[in-house]
Amino acid sequence: MNHMERALSLARQALGNTSPNPPVGAVVVNNGVVVGEGYTRRPGEAHAEIVALEKAGERARGSTLYVTLEPCCHFGRTPPCTHALIAAGVAEVHIAIMDPNPLVSGKGKSELEESGVKTFLGEGRKKAQELYESHFKWITTGTPFVIAKFAMSLDGKIATRTGDSRWISGEKAREYVHELRRTSDAVVVGANTVLIDDPKLTARDREDRPLPVQPLRVIVDSNGQTSPKAEVFREPGATLVATTEDITPEKLKALTKAGAEVLILPRKKGLVNLKKLTRILGQRQVTSLLVEGGGTLLGSFFQERLVDKVIAFVSTVIIGGKSSPTPVMSKGAGKMADALRLHRVKITRLGNDALITGYTKGGGR
Repeated sequence: MNHMERALSLARQALGNTSPNPPVGAVVVNNGVVVGEGYTRRPGEAHAEIVALEKAGERARGSTLYVTLEPCCHFGRTPPCTHALIAAGVAEVHIAIMDPNPLVSGKGKSELEESGVKTFLGEGRKKAQELYESHFKWITTGTPFVIAKFAMSLDGKIATRTGDSRWISGEKAREYVHELRRTSDAVVVGANTVLIDDPKLTARDREDRPLPVQPLRVIVDSNGQTSPKAEVFREPGATLVATTEDITPEKLKALTKAGAEVLILPRKKGLVNLKKLTRILGQRQVTSLLVEGGGTLLGSFFQERLVDKVIAFVSTVIIGGKSSPTPVMSKGAGKMADALRLHRVKITRLGNDALITGYTKGGGR
């Protein structure tokens, strides 16, 4: 593993714990020997570069730093990393990708160069681009990066005709879903999914224990039908119910008493206005949104062109049934020419399941 690969590996360890800050990895090398490394801590705590420099100490003088994102040059909750690099006497800085944040956006690189630090750009760029896809969209648009996730049978069903869906996908696929939840700021489902499946929607480890940091759980419930006794209200972490003025005062009071935050939004085509919801979540510093279903909610997200990335698990099981539900239940395309086609597609095997990922047009910039 080269030094930039190591920096990217460190950054991935920070995923899910740094939002709304980006997860960054940094490695300090002196005479070919790694003398310090680190990754971004929680918001308000040390950035990756600072952690690595502190570990390197005096050995940082004359060293080379490998960092996954352009070092910051502004005062936020912490001082600028560029100042610390210059003061430590770092000679070279290798940057995987530039930061589109208007407060940085080339200024960090320029500040280093003006102080005599040599900079090199682009090593590990493709992997860094995927690492920062959520943060980059949020920092440039103010809205979260939306991932549509579903598991379906080989014949395109997400449940049997009676509604049974446990389990379509295998154990490895379910482990992958918990990793997705861990690295997402919010997980979104429709009210019918809560009503039928009563999911926990928590990120859990292999021993089925909830992780210390949980994504925000969002239930899109246009008519206020979510039960206050639902499992999501008994799990660690926060739950938001996005509904409309059709919710009764009694149900509003009951959900609030159960621990939910109830957000009343306008309707669009009979449902919660999803564009409004994503804008509000973006304002609340939600940078990544994992939409887990059901089919009606996913259909609405696709219909509103809000999806940036698709993650689909295809299981080698055939369910059948004319009335068995499908993953995306929307009006759909009238012609194949109008169908949504994914780009930058990857297909990976997870046990007996196929994991297919791809981006919509404009997704994963």
